[in-house]
Amino acid sequence: MKKVRAVGIAVVLLSCAVIAWSQAAPVPRTDLYHVHVAQAAPGKAAQLGDYLKTPLPDAPMPGHSLVLRHQDGAEWDYVVIEHLGTKTTVNATGIATPANVRDLYAWHGDTFVNGPAWPEFVRAMGLGDQAAKSANSVYVVSVYRALPGHREELEKQVSAPVPGGSEAGAVLLQHVEGAPWTFMAITRYDSWQKFGENESASVAQTNKGSGGWFDLRQNISMHNDTLTNRIAP
Repeated sequence: MKKVRAVGIAVVLLSCAVIAWSQAAPVPRTDLYHVHVAQAAPGKAAQLGDYLKTPLPDAPMPGHSLVLRHQDGAEWDYVVIEHLGTKTTVNATGIATPANVRDLYAWHGDTFVNGPAWPEFVRAMGLGDQAAKSANSVYVVSVYRALPGHREELEKQVSAPVPGGSEAGAVLLQHVEGAPWTFMAITRYDSWQKFGENESASVAQTNKGSGGWFDLRQNISMHNDTLTNRIAP
């Protein structure tokens, strides 16, 4: 049986859809991903990072993962996005985790999401052949919970490219099973300078008193952003 970093749930996810965007047009809905967020036990952040960077020997799609480390934002230390293909099975008994690994965690959370086909994910996140050139990329991980009846409006807002934005790529993942949020957006910038340019433009727009920042808040009940850097691959 194929394994993912998840425990304590029994679910068979047979098919999925992707909600993602490129700067040109939305991509087809095809693949399933597993999102693992983790906070390290006190004094164990380095060890936990090393563990999360290590590929699982029986991963469903070997080498198809992204590991990001918190710099500023939410309370977690790491997020791992693992590509599963178009379906997976999770054993109700969970996965036996060695005590030396289990004790690296203060807590963790797991969510299955829809995401783009792996080649599109690789392109947007600067992986594969781009990995060496994108080593200094900045990734913003944003989660959103839609207000009741506002899911479609929120999806349109967070799927659309930002006019004049300096991002290098982005994907939008949609909740299938797990955490209490609707969407997770991961936006990549080539550098901290590019991220800063985007933030300056965003603040200038918000200071006008209308537009994106205000429109978004008409469709969300919860939202947070976390700045991260990539530690694997």
